[in-house]
Amino acid sequence: MIEVAARLQQGTFLLDAAFSCYGGITALFGRSGSGKSTVIAIIAGIRRLDRGRVAVNGQVLVDTNAKIWLPPHRRRIGLVFQDSQLFPHLTVRQNLLYGRWFARRRGDEIAFDAVISTLDIAALLSRRPPQLSGGEKQRVALGRALLANPALLLMDEPLASLDMARKIEILPLIENVRDAFGIPILYVSHALEEVARLADTVVVLDAGRVVACGPPATALGSSPQPPVRDRFSIASVLNVNVGPFDERYGLTLLRHPAGDIFLSGRIRPHLQEVRIVIKAIDVALTTELPRQLSIRTVLHAHIGAIIADDRAVAVIDLVLPDGSRLLALATRKALDELNLAPGRPVFALIKTVAMDERPVGAVDTRRAMAGGER
Repeated sequence: MIEVAARLQQGTFLLDAAFSCYGGITALFGRSGSGKSTVIAIIAGIRRLDRGRVAVNGQVLVDTNAKIWLPPHRRRIGLVFQDSQLFPHLTVRQNLLYGRWFARRRGDEIAFDAVISTLDIAALLSRRPPQLSGGEKQRVALGRALLANPALLLMDEPLASLDMARKIEILPLIENVRDAFGIPILYVSHALEEVARLADTVVVLDAGRVVACGPPATALGSSPQPPVRDRFSIASVLNVNVGPFDERYGLTLLRHPAGDIFLSGRIRPHLQEVRIVIKAIDVALTTELPRQLSIRTVLHAHIGAIIADDRAVAVIDLVLPDGSRLLALATRKALDELNLAPGRPVFALIKTVAMDERPVGAVDTRRAMAGGER
């Protein structure tokens, strides 16, 4: 269990956040400057609190009331940053063994071969970091952190510097690490697709405060959205049940109370309930049931709210039959011509070609979680 209650003043920025979570991957999500990396630094012992308490699995790392402050080297925290921070003059094997040295000092170790196998880095052991791709460097950095046998793994924007191909390579490996070693992970990102796929729990930060905390579909659905001017970043997360895969057309059927959703490609085996990311720019609206369209996904909804500024585009907050939210974008001209207003029933159209399996995350209903806001 991770327990954080932190208050820290840094110039004009005030972090005043509290949350707790249990196991798996917990994502700290929010815009740049929201306080995500500050929370990581506090847990790692890189920054001191003005006031608060941090505990991991019952061990108190810092408690300002009790005057407890555990030095960073005694916290059993594994760190993976955006920059892999490998030693360039050492081989991959030597970089990995550097991490294992910390575990040996405590008398506890994770099997070297298990880490190598899970991260698929056996072929890299004799190379040096300058000979590695960005994705390979991050795999080695993750392996080094694991071999220190941490009680908690902190990952601060680990995929931010990688291109999409490398991100696709690393995402399943992070899932493998979670499942193989059972070490809780606190994962910092501002990328919705990463968070929706990986996280069991999401803590949303905004201006230094926790504004939402819970399962991804719930927390991300209630989190502050980017302003309309950043419309390409606006998205929703829905929980859906996995239906059959259509071999002929290469489509997976996903079932939701609002209607069937078709996904390009095959969902990973054995997943029964998943969450999917739907970008607002990929959602169109109509007031009548459409006919003779190439779009296969049609969802029933009603308009909950319309958020418009003085620009041409507005955000439409749709309420689906199960109470979940789906965000769409439309011009203010379209709103007027269709006479769209809060409370009006509509159909949401989503292009199948806009979605595939990459950002799809498994829903694990077994994981418990509790959180709050100060």
